[in-house]
Amino acid sequence: MVEKIKQLYKEYTGREAASCKAITGSGSNRQYFRLSDETGNSLIGVVGTSVEENHAFIYLARHFASKGIPVPQVLQKSEDGHAYLQNDLGSTTLFDAIRKGREAGGNYSEDERQLLRRTIKMLPKIQIEGAQGLDFSQCYPQPAMDETNVMFDLNYFKYCYLKATGIDFHEIRLEQDFREMAHDLTQGTETAFCYRDFQARNVMLDAEGNPYFIDFQGGRRGPLQYDVASFLWQASARYPQELREELIQVYIQTLRQYIEVDELKFRKQLQLVVLFRLLQVLGAYGFRGYFERKKHFLDSIPPALDNLQAMLEANACPYPYMKDVLSKLIATKPENTSNSPLPNGPLAVRIFSFSYKKGIPEDESGNGGGYVFDCRSTHNPGRYEPYKKLTGLDEPVIRFLEDDGEILTFLDSVYKLADAHVERYLQRGFTDLMFSFGCTGGQHRSVYSAQHLAEHLNEKYGIEVRLCHREQNISQTFPKKI
Repeated sequence: MVEKIKQLYKEYTGREAASCKAITGSGSNRQYFRLSDETGNSLIGVVGTSVEENHAFIYLARHFASKGIPVPQVLQKSEDGHAYLQNDLGSTTLFDAIRKGREAGGNYSEDERQLLRRTIKMLPKIQIEGAQGLDFSQCYPQPAMDETNVMFDLNYFKYCYLKATGIDFHEIRLEQDFREMAHDLTQGTETAFCYRDFQARNVMLDAEGNPYFIDFQGGRRGPLQYDVASFLWQASARYPQELREELIQVYIQTLRQYIEVDELKFRKQLQLVVLFRLLQVLGAYGFRGYFERKKHFLDSIPPALDNLQAMLEANACPYPYMKDVLSKLIATKPENTSNSPLPNGPLAVRIFSFSYKKGIPEDESGNGGGYVFDCRSTHNPGRYEPYKKLTGLDEPVIRFLEDDGEILTFLDSVYKLADAHVERYLQRGFTDLMFSFGCTGGQHRSVYSAQHLAEHLNEKYGIEVRLCHREQNISQTFPKKI
């Protein structure tokens, strides 16, 4: 993928990049690179495995720019949609700029507060003007926040955080409260463009402190209060309540330049959205922290629980059984999450590559087998003479497949399905799971896919993975990580 982004830079500028440096990402699977010429002028290259998500970002960026909203300028995109270039907005985020106040326990200076005011004043413009003329069908993965969407996020919290704590709860009763909450969140509220991840890490600042907005590719139609909740209740920011109140007033006053606002009704709905948003982010922190072992997500868990506790003390949860479960959750709050164990249980995963000409591998465990993925829809390097005697473990074949990109899109879907299944098996204490990848000869695409899924699952979950490339007579065991 690095070569793809370098080629895109060359096509746009007409010259080779003098340097290409990876930029550390956060929760996304998108890869960012800073490409510079000999004089230091730079552009940002982005590689994303989801073509639809990339398309949504590019469409929204160009639409917002036409409305005078400060966002990255998309300069060039690859023909396959996996990569694009944008202008370089620098390296200073709002989150970085207000670090001193955050580290002082929420004692923000006037300069830091002014940056926050300037940022939240821009939100109504994004939500209201940004929605004007916007084709919401271009949004990814769906055009609007609905009850199904809300239930997905609530169950994400349940499976990726709540269950990991070991708290005993009645799933049916909690599900009933979840459904009532989903209905309340999506009925009769003012809707506009919902950024979805409006928070300090996604705001870049120029030399004069003017905000530019990034990572809005998951945006869609939704309630106005959602982005206010995302911004002001970001767990790691530790905004004091008096500052939240001030910034809510700044937001409402600015919003009134666009629409009429019933402040009492707005605040009532905001309280419910804040509760939902806190559950949603705890699900993300649980997954990114406990499963993927990303430190800043782990560090965000205690302050997120502090926010949740404050909401419960303010009687912000109108659902009795949910309130009871969340109260139990607060009582389990860890003081230090850095050594929290990965719930990786006794599960062992078996992964095969095979040729369809010789049949699908048999399951000798007695469990009936598992997933079988057909790789034959992807570009076959075996059709070309230089690769006929090589396998999916050889560098020329790997380079061919990754430069082509079809196999990466294919595996992106496989990873999502496999991850969800592995997590569920870990939670339920199951011991065996099987994945098989087939192609024409069991030599190139299936070998590449099986090898990469094995490495992915072992690295991500620390579980034992037993890999067999059947037609190559190669076996390998990735041991369980302690």
